[in-house]
Amino acid sequence: MRIRCNISLQLLFIVFGSVAGLLGQSAPAIRVEAVGFTVSDMDRSIDFYTRVLHFQKLSDVEHAGTAIEHLKGVFGTRIRVVRMKLGEEQIELCEYLAPRGRAVPADAQSNDLSFQHIAIVVRDMDQAYAWLRQNHVHYVSSGPQTLPAWNLQAGGIQAFYFTDPDNHVLEIIHFPAGKGDPRWQQAAAELFEGIDHTAIAVSDTDKSIAFYKDELGMRIVGTSENYGDEQEHLNNVFGARLRITSLRAPQGPGVELLEYLVPRTGKPIPPGQRANDLAHWETLIDEKNVESAWSYFTANHAHIISTQVESIDGNDGSAREGFLLQDPDGHVIAAMNEVTVKNADSSAIHLQERKPE
Repeated sequence: MRIRCNISLQLLFIVFGSVAGLLGQSAPAIRVEAVGFTVSDMDRSIDFYTRVLHFQKLSDVEHAGTAIEHLKGVFGTRIRVVRMKLGEEQIELCEYLAPRGRAVPADAQSNDLSFQHIAIVVRDMDQAYAWLRQNHVHYVSSGPQTLPAWNLQAGGIQAFYFTDPDNHVLEIIHFPAGKGDPRWQQAAAELFEGIDHTAIAVSDTDKSIAFYKDELGMRIVGTSENYGDEQEHLNNVFGARLRITSLRAPQGPGVELLEYLVPRTGKPIPPGQRANDLAHWETLIDEKNVESAWSYFTANHAHIISTQVESIDGNDGSAREGFLLQDPDGHVIAAMNEVTVKNADSSAIHLQERKPE
């Protein structure tokens, strides 16, 4: 049984940046550890991400029991979780063996607030696009787009949206000289190099900055306003005009905020969306003090999905503990930390280890 104590307001000020600024403190240095999403058929997804996008499978486990139910907010859960790696970044695929959730809505569009994707950096856009065509991916963009030179922040970047077998939107992106993280300018042997960022549609950039920058400690690394024929055909949204803000933690992929200034017709995240629905994404952050984070966010009336901080025990003497919460638009953040456990309690999750293929 976990015992919690109320921590002082001064400690809360120090732990989190929005109020830490009042005391001259800076927000904590977090790490974006992975990006996760729910899939309907794990074997099919593994095949797609390894064969088509050249991810490497790292681990494959099953979880069941009260702890995973309390963490995810879904009763009766049995979940298969697969970690995959591309370059230095990781994704976490989750298949709910029980209970099954809802499919991605057929009318989903890029300006809906449920929108989230990962941007996969490619060495050569023409080669990557030809490979995706050869593998019959489903299009979102009408084709690869090169953003115009008048856009000083984004000019020359090439990008293309498509979907995986569950209709999750993915992006391939190529950065010209002088654009993007310097490591994308290095000579690469692999066609698919890694994940630059995860992008989310937001309703109010300033509110989202207050959350990701002031509460989570990320820093703004770029801003732009994108519009025109190329942007419309990239997002497949007629008349699209976006305010884009790029944020980064010291490690891991960035988080890109996409506010559609036009058209403002995007749908909100559907009421009742849960972790077993295929439209569910999670941005996993490495939070060093999850108990303090829990205390802060509960005290400040954040929308928290988990019923409490939970430990997900492994079979090697380690565990991950944390909780799920939502940003101002309902995008899910998993605040997790790896800990060592000596004596698992009765709520421990039993894992069935699967060997990587």
